Amino acid sequence: MLASGRMNPSPNLFLVGPMAAGKSSIGRRLARRYGLPFVDLDAEIVARTGASVNLIFEHEGEAGFRDREAQVLEDVSGRHGVVLATGGGSVLAAGNRRLLRERGFVVWLRATVEQQLGRTANDRTRPLLATPDRHGRLETLAREREPLYAEVADHAFEGGRLGAGAASERLAGELEGRWRREPPASAA
Repeated sequence: MLASGRMNPSPNLFLVGPMAAGKSSIGRRLARRYGLPFVDLDAEIVARTGASVNLIFEHEGEAGFRDREAQVLEDVSGRHGVVLATGGGSVLAAGNRRLLRERGFVVWLRATVEQQLGRTANDRTRPLLATPDRHGRLETLAREREPLYAEVADHAFEGGRLGAGAASERLAGELEGRWRREPPASAA
């Protein structure tokens, strides 16, 4: 259940949400603002494997991709002081959800199916959208994943109608009273 307004001191800021919610573009801006390194989980997987997400899906299936995703998330989420944009499906595994909750302040970037459709209209790089019924597919993903985003989120952000710059500024303002960039007391 979403812990709206809960204070979760952490050196890390993790962004979760559906594809095309702006996790990477907003995450890059927040990282610059806070002087932290930025990591895009999908890009990190590609860098480590030397293969595109599409190619991994083609040769290993979604299960193979999710295994790789969990391994990279374990590593990246263990860093101190990072802004991480996760993949839309990174919340599917219970172990990933645990890591996200324990190792960072988690922001759920929300986006409607219509916003996602508009932002991905010309995008052919997303294997989960390789279907004639993109709208139906996005609705199914939303039904499956929204409860999981809510489960891990310390804060939900509605910035879908804003551009990335305005959204990152508004989100930074909302984080002022919620995210303390300190390690948890148990880590001290």
